[in-house]
Amino acid sequence: MSEPGSVAPTPVFFVAGGTGISAETLGNMMLQQFPSVRFVRQKIPFIKTEEQARATVAMMDAARTEEIMPLVFSTVAVEGVRAIISGTECAFIDLFGAHLDMVERVLHVNAARNGSSPHGVRDAGEYDARMKAVEFAIEHDDGQSLRQLDRADLILTAPSRCGKTPTTMYLALQFGLRVANYPLVEEDFDTSALPRPIRPYADKCFGLLSTPARLSQVRGERRPGSTYATLAQCTYELRRAEAMFRAHKIPFINSSSMSVEEMAALIMEALKLNRAH
Repeated sequence: MSEPGSVAPTPVFFVAGGTGISAETLGNMMLQQFPSVRFVRQKIPFIKTEEQARATVAMMDAARTEEIMPLVFSTVAVEGVRAIISGTECAFIDLFGAHLDMVERVLHVNAARNGSSPHGVRDAGEYDARMKAVEFAIEHDDGQSLRQLDRADLILTAPSRCGKTPTTMYLALQFGLRVANYPLVEEDFDTSALPRPIRPYADKCFGLLSTPARLSQVRGERRPGSTYATLAQCTYELRRAEAMFRAHKIPFINSSSMSVEEMAALIMEALKLNRAH
């Protein structure tokens, strides 16, 4: 076999009848197991008709060469559309159909196969909970508001630029969780005590850290040449933040090489949080 780096990147297509979030997430989980292989990714969402499916197959097949076999990860549910997509000359990985067939056999009930998105508005109550959670997250982003912190399901705390905001918004939008995030600033590092506003809610707190090098890089993009971005300052803040988390038995993770989906899963598991209804 030739070295992966000596050939062109492998095209990867995430095909879906809905948003494509599931196809992309599940497909990328598999691709992460091949760190030495280069990929070029393309998401193709909302494939709902047979005409769209045929056009998609033609486009994907055009990417195949004698040396390169593209990968197609599909979560298309509608049978006629799925049959066309599965006829691609590329390597077809059906993330939905084969598993759906098994569930049908176990339940002895035929699936609707209507192609509705798992991220769509299935239930008005759940949708309302998610929108209220997003409003809560926006109000409580970066310590802007301390109002009703007792209603938070979770309080993320970390030094600046460790990933609080994207993780907060993901947990709110995807799971309807009320998440506040609170930044640790210079005066907070003078002591191992939790900052006063979040001190009563230690059981709801979760910490985010990074590596000094990664944090310095991210801060340098925002404020180049500042003390805030120096490796020494980042090392100091991360060390003091970790000491604070350990002193108060606050669970924490290093966010430097993790996706927001991975962080969300670990946080929810650590604090035993469930999707809001």
